[in-house]
Formats: sequence, structure tokens, C-alpha cells
Amino acid sequence: MPTRAAGLARYVEDVLRPRTERRDLVAVTYGGQFSWTLVAVRVLVLLVVLVTLPFAKPELGVGAQGTALAIALGTATISYVIWLFVRDNEPMTVAMMAVMAVSGGVLAGLSPLSTAIAIGCVATSSAGARLDFEKSLAVTSATVATFLAAGLVSGAPAETLLGYPLTFIGLWAFGLTRHSYLLRAEEAERTLAGTKRALVAETEAAALVERARIAREIHDVLAHSLAAVSVNLEAAEGLLSALPESPELAKAIECIGRAGVFTREGLADARRAILALRDNAAPLPDQLSTLAKEYGADSEAPVEFTVTGDPRPIAAEVGLAAYRTAQEALTNARKHAPGQAVSLNLEYSSGELMVRVVNPMPAVGADLQLATSGAGYGLAGLRERAALAGGTLTAGPSDGEWRLTMQIPA
Repeated sequence: MPTRAAGLARYVEDVLRPRTERRDLVAVTYGGQFSWTLVAVRVLVLLVVLVTLPFAKPELGVGAQGTALAIALGTATISYVIWLFVRDNEPMTVAMMAVMAVSGGVLAGLSPLSTAIAIGCVATSSAGARLDFEKSLAVTSATVATFLAAGLVSGAPAETLLGYPLTFIGLWAFGLTRHSYLLRAEEAERTLAGTKRALVAETEAAALVERARIAREIHDVLAHSLAAVSVNLEAAEGLLSALPESPELAKAIECIGRAGVFTREGLADARRAILALRDNAAPLPDQLSTLAKEYGADSEAPVEFTVTGDPRPIAAEVGLAAYRTAQEALTNARKHAPGQAVSLNLEYSSGELMVRVVNPMPAVGADLQLATSGAGYGLAGLRERAALAGGTLTAGPSDGEWRLTMQIPA
């Protein structure tokens, strides 16, 4: 079935559709296996006529009928060749078919016992298949009328005067049948395309509904739980503060404070994930700008945030991957190069989104107490996230700096 459908689509494209919809004349005339075959057959028909007609009666250029035959052959050849190359121009196509019809009818009438009939056959069958009913009827009528006039003048046999017109009309009817079939095929092709578009839209709508459901679940379970944990941590910190001071108590209060910070950050991340699932998150440049400002305020280190290229809407998954990459890179910079300036760049290029974070390598003897915090799987997780979105992530030292770059199709 796929092969048959593809062949039908090429047939409709090459034979039926108006050539004004396509601009490349060579591709129009010779594009597709079917079109190549069709043009080759038509050229072969013309060559056969040109080769065999000079050996038929009357002789070309001899006497009045021979001269008329030569003129008709020359006219038919010129119009035939032009018709092969102007199929993207409907007015010119109709005009050349009309000339072919008249000259083909004259050729068949003056030399009925030769291959001259082929010109009229091509004109009538092609007109029926490619033109609307009125125009194709006019072309066929011109072929029949000129044949009968020339046949009566040349004294063609009665059976020829009756049989040839029926041949022209029969080929025209065959062309009309093909035209009707192709119209139905084109309509079926349009219907199939519309069905595919509707199916894609339905699938996208179902995905949006599912994402909204997941967002609700995350909000109800994770966000509410984190909020409750944060409240209890604050309460525990308050209760501990009322106890007599001791080194152990101070350490416990410090740990609770850090846990509260992590909980609030986790709650903010959960909310961002919910917004991404609902496709109503803020534009990525705004998100990264806010992230850079928050990092600069928390770490007391300058962050230079720049945007390169023209910002454009991107998929929620791509935006979330870019945000997580920048967030993890800034966190790593805080751990391994505290107090150092950081450069965060978001670049929009053709078909791609790139996030680059650059910070100096830590100075010798710097306080790196935070470097041992965390599980050590941040970069691995970012690489997996980038790979799932079809992108790549690279990170490593270069010229005294630590560079992290994520590239992802967008």
C-alpha cells in the first residue's frame, strides 16, 4: 500500500496538478519516474511520425496536398515540442494543444494510411486527461473537424472518415476518465493529509492534557510536602533557639537552617517544573536573568548574563534542560570557585540552543569547603538530560577557566 500511495501521489503531482504551483521548469517537465517515462513516450511518438511520414503518400512537398502536408507536419512538430516544455503555463498549453489538434487533424486527413494519426491521438487523449471538459471538448472537436475537412479534400475512404473520428473521440473519453480518476485521487490525497493533521493535533492535545495532569500531581504531592517540611523546619529552629547555647546546639541550628534553604530551593524548582509542564513558563532569557541575579545576590559574586541571537519560543522540555544546566553550572561555580566572576551566555542559532557558563579556576589555597557537598552526580545528570533532548554537554578546564557548554536542537 505505501508503494501504491507514493506512486499515486507522484502521478497526481506530475500529470494533473497545475504547473503554475511549481517553479522549476526542468523539474516540472522531467521530475519523477512517471514524468520521465511519459515524456519519453511522447518524444518517441513524434520521432516515429517524423521518420515514417516522408515515406507515405502524398509525398512531402510534392503537389498541393504534399505542400499542405509538409506545412501541417512542421506546424505540428513545433507546437508539439513547445507543448512538452510549457506544461507549467496553462494558457500556452491550451494554445499548443489547439494547434496540435488542427495540424494533427490535417495530417491524418491528408495521409490517412500513415502514422500521422498519432499527433491527433496525443492531442485528444492529453486534452481529456489534463484540461477541463469545455477546453478538451474544443480540442477534440477541432481535431475531428479538420480531419474530416482534409479527408474529404484528399478523398479518404469512407471507413477512414468514420473510424478516425471515433478513434479521436474514444481517446478523448479515455482521457476524461483518467481526469476524473485523478481528481478523485487528489481529493483523497487532500483528505488523507487533513486526517493526518487532525491526528497530530489530537495527539498533541492529549499530550497537553497528560502533562497538565502530571503537573497537578506534582503540585499536590511534592510541592505541598516540601512546604510542610519547610514549616516544620522553621518551627524546629525556633524551638531549638530557646534552649541554652552550646556548640552542639549551634551546629544543629545551622544544619536546620541549611535544610530550610534546600527545602525552599526545592520548592521553587518544583514550581518551575510545574510551569514547564503547563507550557506557561516565563521566556527562557527572563528565567536565566532572574537566576543570575539570585546567584549574584547569594554568592556576592558578579554574574555577566548575555543573550546572543534572536530569542524565539522553544519547547518546554528544552527550556527546562537549559535552565537546569545553567543552575547546576552556577552551583558548581559557587562550590569550586567561590567569589569568582561567572559568565552565563544563552545563544540562539539556526536550529540550535546553546548555554555556556564560564568561571575562573579556583585560586591556590582557596577555601573549598562547599566542594565536598553534594553527591557528585550533577554533571552526569546534565549529560543525561541533554542526551534525552537530542543534545550534548561538555565540561572541563580550558586556559585557566572551567567551561560548561550545552548544545541542544531547538
